[in-house]
Amino acid sequence: MSEKEASARTLIGEVVSNRMEKTIAVLVERQVQHPLYKKCIRRSTKFLAHDEGNECNEGDTVAIEECRPLSKRKSWRLQQILQRAPQI
Repeated sequence: MSEKEASARTLIGEVVSNRMEKTIAVLVERQVQHPLYKKCIRRSTKFLAHDEGNECNEGDTVAIEECRPLSKRKSWRLQQILQRAPQI
């Protein structure tokens, strides 16, 4: 039997906090349809992700991938920075 390696789940979101050491908070938004009224509603979830080099800033758009649990709430890892936030 051939074993198939499962690819890690990837999400795209915006960095909302980088105050922690080697950790970023990423806000991921999705749209769901209301079961009765059929209107699209925006739902958001905040994930803590590991940022080894402390290279992300607030407002950056990033891709994160699922990994083994690194702490109590952190089981995601920074995959890449897709777009930098404009500097003021």
